[in-house]
Amino acid sequence: MKKKRVLLNWSYVWQAIVLVIALLLGGCSTPGAGEELSMTELYFDTVVQIHVWGAKRSVLDHCKELCSYYEGLLSKEIDTSDIARINAAQGAPTHVSGETAELIRKGLYYSELTEGKFDITIAPLTSLWDFHNHTEGNIPSEQELENARSLVDYRNVLVEGSTVTLLVPGMEIDLGGIAKGYIADRLKEYLVSEGIKHAYINLGGNVLLIGNRYDKTDYRIGIQRPFDESGQIITSVEVSDCSVVSSGIYQRYFKKDGKLYHHILNPETGYPYENNLLQVTILSDSSADGDALSTCCYTLGLEKGMELVESLENVQAIFITDDYEIHTAGNYQARD
Repeated sequence: MKKKRVLLNWSYVWQAIVLVIALLLGGCSTPGAGEELSMTELYFDTVVQIHVWGAKRSVLDHCKELCSYYEGLLSKEIDTSDIARINAAQGAPTHVSGETAELIRKGLYYSELTEGKFDITIAPLTSLWDFHNHTEGNIPSEQELENARSLVDYRNVLVEGSTVTLLVPGMEIDLGGIAKGYIADRLKEYLVSEGIKHAYINLGGNVLLIGNRYDKTDYRIGIQRPFDESGQIITSVEVSDCSVVSSGIYQRYFKKDGKLYHHILNPETGYPYENNLLQVTILSDSSADGDALSTCCYTLGLEKGMELVESLENVQAIFITDDYEIHTAGNYQARD
Protein backbone atom coordinates (compact mmCIF):
# COMPACT_ATOMS: atom_id res chain seq x y z
CA MET A 1 0.00 0.00 0.00
CA LYS A 2 1.33 3.40 -0.93
CA LYS A 3 1.95 5.55 2.10
CA LYS A 4 -0.46 8.47 2.13
CA ARG A 5 0.81 12.03 1.94
CA VAL A 6 0.39 13.83 5.23
CA LEU A 7 -0.21 17.48 4.48
CA LEU A 8 -1.37 18.23 7.97
CA ASN A 9 -1.57 21.77 9.30
CA TRP A 10 -1.69 21.31 13.05
CA SER A 11 -3.29 24.68 13.67
CA TYR A 12 -6.03 23.57 11.29
CA VAL A 13 -6.50 20.30 13.15
CA TRP A 14 -6.67 21.65 16.64
CA GLN A 15 -8.69 24.74 15.72
CA ALA A 16 -11.39 22.58 14.19
CA ILE A 17 -14.23 24.32 12.39
CA VAL A 18 -16.59 23.09 15.05
CA LEU A 19 -15.19 23.36 18.56
CA VAL A 20 -16.68 21.09 21.18
CA ILE A 21 -17.34 23.05 24.35
CA ALA A 22 -18.51 19.75 25.52
CA LEU A 23 -18.37 18.95 29.16
CA LEU A 24 -16.55 15.72 28.47
CA LEU A 25 -14.44 16.06 31.60
CA GLY A 26 -17.48 16.95 33.66
CA GLY A 27 -19.30 13.96 32.25
CA CYS A 28 -16.62 11.46 33.20
CA SER A 29 -16.38 12.78 36.75
CA THR A 30 -20.09 12.64 37.51
CA PRO A 31 -20.81 10.02 40.21
CA GLY A 32 -22.27 6.92 38.65
CA ALA A 33 -21.72 8.18 35.16
CA GLY A 34 -19.79 5.08 34.15
CA GLU A 35 -16.36 4.78 32.62
CA GLU A 36 -15.33 7.03 29.75
CA LEU A 37 -12.99 5.64 27.12
CA SER A 38 -11.47 7.71 24.36
CA MET A 39 -9.18 7.51 21.35
CA THR A 40 -7.30 10.14 19.36
CA GLU A 41 -5.73 8.98 16.11
CA LEU A 42 -4.65 10.38 12.76
CA TYR A 43 -6.64 9.22 9.72
CA PHE A 44 -7.61 10.95 6.46
CA ASP A 45 -4.92 13.58 7.18
CA THR A 46 -6.97 14.77 10.14
CA VAL A 47 -7.37 14.02 13.83
CA VAL A 48 -10.12 11.57 14.76
CA GLN A 49 -11.43 11.70 18.32
CA ILE A 50 -14.00 9.32 19.80
CA HIS A 51 -15.31 9.33 23.38
CA VAL A 52 -17.63 6.56 24.53
CA TRP A 53 -19.25 5.67 27.83
CA GLY A 54 -19.96 2.16 29.00
CA ALA A 55 -17.88 0.41 26.33
CA LYS A 56 -15.08 -2.12 26.30
CA ARG A 57 -11.68 -1.11 24.96
CA SER A 58 -12.18 -3.61 22.14
CA VAL A 59 -15.00 -1.39 20.84
CA LEU A 60 -12.61 1.52 20.34
CA ASP A 61 -10.04 -0.83 18.83
CA HIS A 62 -12.62 -1.80 16.24
CA CYS A 63 -13.36 1.90 15.58
CA LYS A 64 -9.69 2.28 14.67
CA GLU A 65 -9.99 -0.68 12.32
CA LEU A 66 -13.04 0.91 10.68
CA CYS A 67 -11.20 4.21 10.20
CA SER A 68 -8.26 2.41 8.62
CA TYR A 69 -10.58 0.39 6.40
CA TYR A 70 -12.46 3.42 5.08
CA GLU A 71 -9.27 5.38 4.59
CA GLY A 72 -7.97 2.51 2.47
CA LEU A 73 -11.24 2.47 0.55
CA LEU A 74 -11.95 6.16 -0.07
CA SER A 75 -8.69 8.14 0.08
CA LYS A 76 -7.54 9.21 -3.36
CA GLU A 77 -4.00 9.42 -1.96
CA ILE A 78 -3.71 5.64 -1.45
CA ASP A 79 -3.11 4.01 -4.81
CA THR A 80 -4.93 0.78 -3.93
CA SER A 81 -8.14 2.56 -2.80
CA ASP A 82 -11.32 2.38 -4.82
CA ILE A 83 -11.16 6.11 -5.58
CA ALA A 84 -7.52 6.02 -6.70
CA ARG A 85 -8.23 3.02 -8.94
CA ILE A 86 -11.19 4.81 -10.54
CA ASN A 87 -9.05 7.89 -11.14
CA ALA A 88 -6.19 5.85 -12.60
CA ALA A 89 -8.43 3.86 -14.94
CA GLN A 90 -8.47 6.63 -17.58
CA GLY A 91 -12.10 6.01 -18.50
CA ALA A 92 -12.14 2.23 -18.13
CA PRO A 93 -14.97 0.75 -16.01
CA THR A 94 -13.78 0.02 -12.46
CA HIS A 95 -15.41 -2.42 -10.06
CA VAL A 96 -15.56 -1.04 -6.51
CA SER A 97 -17.11 -1.97 -3.19
CA GLY A 98 -20.82 -1.46 -2.71
CA GLU A 99 -20.07 1.17 -0.06
CA THR A 100 -17.91 3.20 -2.43
CA ALA A 101 -20.59 3.05 -5.12
CA GLU A 102 -23.21 4.12 -2.56
CA LEU A 103 -21.15 7.12 -1.49
CA ILE A 104 -20.44 8.18 -5.07
CA ARG A 105 -24.17 8.06 -5.80
CA LYS A 106 -24.82 10.29 -2.79
CA GLY A 107 -22.12 12.67 -3.97
CA LEU A 108 -23.69 12.77 -7.42
CA TYR A 109 -27.08 13.50 -5.84
CA TYR A 110 -25.70 16.61 -4.15
CA SER A 111 -23.79 17.56 -7.28
CA GLU A 112 -27.07 17.49 -9.20
CA LEU A 113 -28.94 19.26 -6.40
CA THR A 114 -26.61 22.26 -6.78
CA GLU A 115 -26.39 21.97 -10.58
CA GLY A 116 -22.68 21.33 -10.32
CA LYS A 117 -21.70 24.05 -7.87
CA PHE A 118 -20.75 21.18 -5.57
CA ASP A 119 -19.04 18.63 -7.83
CA ILE A 120 -17.29 15.41 -6.78
CA THR A 121 -15.13 15.56 -9.92
CA ILE A 122 -13.41 18.75 -8.71
CA ALA A 123 -10.06 16.96 -8.19
CA PRO A 124 -8.33 18.22 -11.39
CA LEU A 125 -8.86 21.77 -10.14
CA THR A 126 -7.99 21.23 -6.48
CA SER A 127 -4.74 19.55 -7.49
CA LEU A 128 -3.59 22.85 -9.04
CA TRP A 129 -3.84 24.78 -5.78
CA ASP A 130 -1.98 24.55 -2.47
CA PHE A 131 -3.96 25.80 0.50
CA HIS A 132 -1.95 24.12 3.24
CA ASN A 133 0.30 27.09 3.93
CA HIS A 134 -1.36 30.33 5.03
CA THR A 135 1.62 32.50 4.08
CA GLU A 136 2.51 31.07 0.68
CA GLY A 137 0.40 29.72 -2.10
CA ASN A 138 0.23 29.26 -5.81
CA ILE A 139 -2.18 30.74 -8.32
CA PRO A 140 -2.53 28.46 -11.36
CA SER A 141 -2.22 29.89 -14.83
CA GLU A 142 -5.33 30.54 -16.91
CA GLN A 143 -4.31 27.72 -19.26
CA GLU A 144 -3.97 25.28 -16.37
CA LEU A 145 -7.38 26.29 -15.05
CA GLU A 146 -8.99 25.99 -18.46
CA ASN A 147 -7.56 22.51 -18.99
CA ALA A 148 -8.69 21.36 -15.55
CA ARG A 149 -12.17 22.86 -15.86
CA SER A 150 -12.78 20.76 -18.98
CA LEU A 151 -12.39 17.64 -16.82
CA VAL A 152 -14.86 18.68 -14.10
CA ASP A 153 -18.42 17.55 -14.73
CA TYR A 154 -20.31 15.17 -12.44
CA ARG A 155 -22.61 14.26 -15.34
CA ASN A 156 -19.74 12.29 -16.85
CA VAL A 157 -19.67 9.83 -13.94
CA LEU A 158 -21.53 6.60 -14.63
CA VAL A 159 -22.38 4.25 -11.76
CA GLU A 160 -23.90 0.89 -12.69
CA GLY A 161 -24.26 -1.38 -9.70
CA SER A 162 -20.76 -1.47 -8.25
CA THR A 163 -19.02 -0.42 -11.44
CA VAL A 164 -17.91 3.19 -11.87
CA THR A 165 -16.83 4.75 -15.15
CA LEU A 166 -15.45 8.23 -15.73
CA LEU A 167 -16.57 8.96 -19.27
CA VAL A 168 -13.80 11.48 -20.01
CA PRO A 169 -10.20 10.25 -19.57
CA GLY A 170 -8.33 12.46 -17.14
CA MET A 171 -11.32 13.05 -14.88
CA GLU A 172 -10.84 12.38 -11.18
CA ILE A 173 -13.19 11.95 -8.25
CA ASP A 174 -12.55 13.54 -4.85
CA LEU A 175 -14.96 12.63 -2.06
CA GLY A 176 -13.37 15.00 0.46
CA GLY A 177 -16.60 16.98 0.71
CA ILE A 178 -18.63 14.02 1.94
CA ALA A 179 -16.40 11.10 2.99
CA LYS A 180 -15.67 12.15 6.58
CA GLY A 181 -19.38 12.50 7.25
CA TYR A 182 -20.05 9.08 5.74
CA ILE A 183 -17.35 7.48 7.88
CA ALA A 184 -18.70 9.17 11.01
CA ASP A 185 -22.11 7.66 10.22
CA ARG A 186 -20.55 4.20 9.89
CA LEU A 187 -18.77 4.63 13.23
CA LYS A 188 -22.03 5.65 14.87
CA GLU A 189 -23.82 2.71 13.26
CA TYR A 190 -21.25 0.32 14.71
CA LEU A 191 -21.29 1.87 18.19
CA VAL A 192 -25.08 1.74 18.35
CA SER A 193 -24.97 -1.92 17.31
CA GLU A 194 -22.70 -2.50 20.32
CA GLY A 195 -25.28 -0.99 22.64
CA ILE A 196 -23.53 2.37 23.11
CA LYS A 197 -26.02 5.05 24.13
CA HIS A 198 -23.63 7.96 24.81
CA ALA A 199 -20.75 8.86 22.52
CA TYR A 200 -19.05 11.77 20.82
CA ILE A 201 -17.35 11.34 17.42
CA ASN A 202 -15.21 14.08 15.89
CA LEU A 203 -13.52 13.69 12.51
CA GLY A 204 -11.53 16.89 12.13
CA GLY A 205 -14.49 19.08 13.09
CA ASN A 206 -17.26 16.83 11.77
CA VAL A 207 -19.06 16.18 15.05
CA LEU A 208 -21.56 13.34 15.45
CA LEU A 209 -23.27 12.59 18.77
CA ILE A 210 -24.89 9.42 20.02
CA GLY A 211 -27.53 10.34 22.55
CA ASN A 212 -26.80 13.04 25.11
CA ARG A 213 -24.20 13.37 27.85
CA TYR A 214 -24.17 10.68 30.47
CA ASP A 215 -25.78 13.08 32.96
CA LYS A 216 -28.73 13.42 30.52
CA THR A 217 -27.92 17.00 29.53
CA ASP A 218 -27.32 18.19 25.98
CA TYR A 219 -23.90 18.80 24.54
CA ARG A 220 -22.98 22.42 23.95
CA ILE A 221 -21.22 22.71 20.60
CA GLY A 222 -19.43 25.99 20.00
CA ILE A 223 -18.93 27.31 16.48
CA GLN A 224 -15.60 29.05 16.03
CA ARG A 225 -15.44 32.70 15.10
CA PRO A 226 -13.89 32.68 11.61
CA PHE A 227 -10.20 33.62 11.47
CA ASP A 228 -9.95 33.83 15.27
CA GLU A 229 -6.85 31.76 16.03
CA SER A 230 -7.55 31.79 19.77
CA GLY A 231 -10.56 29.54 19.22
CA GLN A 232 -13.15 32.09 20.36
CA ILE A 233 -16.68 31.00 19.54
CA ILE A 234 -19.19 33.15 17.71
CA THR A 235 -22.27 31.14 18.67
CA SER A 236 -23.18 27.72 20.01
CA VAL A 237 -25.91 25.09 19.85
CA GLU A 238 -27.17 22.70 22.51
CA VAL A 239 -27.92 19.35 20.90
CA SER A 240 -28.10 15.61 21.43
CA ASP A 241 -28.03 12.68 19.01
CA CYS A 242 -27.15 15.01 16.17
CA SER A 243 -24.59 15.73 13.46
CA VAL A 244 -22.93 19.17 13.45
CA VAL A 245 -20.72 19.87 10.43
CA SER A 246 -19.19 23.13 9.17
CA SER A 247 -17.60 24.29 5.94
CA GLY A 248 -15.65 27.53 6.01
CA ILE A 249 -12.92 29.45 4.27
CA TYR A 250 -10.74 30.34 7.24
CA GLN A 251 -8.78 27.14 7.78
CA ARG A 252 -7.36 26.32 4.35
CA TYR A 253 -6.36 29.49 2.54
CA PHE A 254 -3.51 31.77 1.63
CA LYS A 255 -3.18 35.45 0.87
CA LYS A 256 -1.37 36.97 -2.07
CA ASP A 257 -1.20 40.65 -2.99
CA GLY A 258 -3.77 41.39 -0.30
CA LYS A 259 -6.34 38.92 -1.65
CA LEU A 260 -7.50 35.80 0.17
CA TYR A 261 -7.71 32.52 -1.76
CA HIS A 262 -9.54 29.64 -0.05
CA HIS A 263 -10.10 25.97 -0.81
CA ILE A 264 -13.79 25.95 -1.83
CA LEU A 265 -13.42 26.21 -5.60
CA ASN A 266 -16.00 27.21 -8.20
CA PRO A 267 -15.98 24.54 -10.95
CA GLU A 268 -17.02 27.14 -13.52
CA THR A 269 -14.08 29.47 -12.95
CA GLY A 270 -11.50 27.32 -11.18
CA TYR A 271 -11.06 30.06 -8.60
CA PRO A 272 -12.39 30.16 -5.01
CA TYR A 273 -16.02 31.18 -4.60
CA GLU A 274 -16.61 34.85 -3.78
CA ASN A 275 -20.02 35.16 -2.14
CA ASN A 276 -19.55 37.04 1.16
CA LEU A 277 -19.86 33.86 3.23
CA LEU A 278 -17.29 32.81 5.79
CA GLN A 279 -18.89 29.60 7.03
CA VAL A 280 -21.94 27.36 6.96
CA THR A 281 -22.82 24.92 9.75
CA ILE A 282 -25.39 22.17 9.26
CA LEU A 283 -27.37 20.31 11.95
CA SER A 284 -28.85 17.06 10.68
CA ASP A 285 -29.37 13.38 11.46
CA SER A 286 -26.82 12.11 8.95
CA SER A 287 -23.24 13.35 9.04
CA ALA A 288 -22.73 12.46 5.36
CA ASP A 289 -25.69 14.68 4.45
CA GLY A 290 -24.46 17.41 6.78
CA ASP A 291 -20.97 17.21 5.33
CA ALA A 292 -22.20 17.60 1.76
CA LEU A 293 -24.86 20.18 2.61
CA SER A 294 -22.45 22.47 4.45
CA THR A 295 -20.38 22.77 1.28
CA CYS A 296 -23.43 22.85 -0.99
CA CYS A 297 -24.94 25.75 0.95
CA TYR A 298 -21.65 27.60 0.87
CA THR A 299 -21.38 27.23 -2.90
CA LEU A 300 -24.98 28.40 -3.38
CA GLY A 301 -24.49 31.56 -1.33
CA LEU A 302 -26.64 32.91 1.47
CA GLU A 303 -30.00 33.39 -0.28
CA LYS A 304 -30.10 30.19 -2.32
CA GLY A 305 -28.44 28.22 0.45
CA MET A 306 -31.16 29.27 2.89
CA GLU A 307 -33.79 28.36 0.31
CA LEU A 308 -32.30 24.89 -0.04
CA VAL A 309 -32.27 24.29 3.71
CA GLU A 310 -35.85 25.51 4.09
CA SER A 311 -36.89 22.93 1.48
CA LEU A 312 -35.39 20.04 3.48
CA GLU A 313 -36.89 18.13 6.38
CA ASN A 314 -35.23 18.26 9.80
CA VAL A 315 -32.16 20.24 8.74
CA GLN A 316 -30.94 23.49 10.22
CA ALA A 317 -28.22 25.79 8.90
CA ILE A 318 -26.20 28.58 10.48
CA PHE A 319 -24.61 30.98 7.98
CA ILE A 320 -21.89 33.46 8.93
CA THR A 321 -21.38 36.31 6.48
CA ASP A 322 -18.23 38.39 6.08
CA ASP A 323 -19.67 41.09 8.35
CA TYR A 324 -19.82 38.38 11.06
CA GLU A 325 -23.61 38.42 11.12
CA ILE A 326 -25.34 35.11 11.89
CA HIS A 327 -28.23 33.92 9.70
CA THR A 328 -30.26 30.77 10.37
CA ALA A 329 -32.58 28.67 8.23
CA GLY A 330 -34.57 25.50 8.70
CA ASN A 331 -35.23 23.60 11.90
CA TYR A 332 -33.69 20.54 13.49
CA GLN A 333 -35.13 18.27 16.16
CA ALA A 334 -33.40 15.08 17.28
CA ARG A 335 -35.49 12.04 16.44
CA ASP A 336 -36.62 9.70 19.19
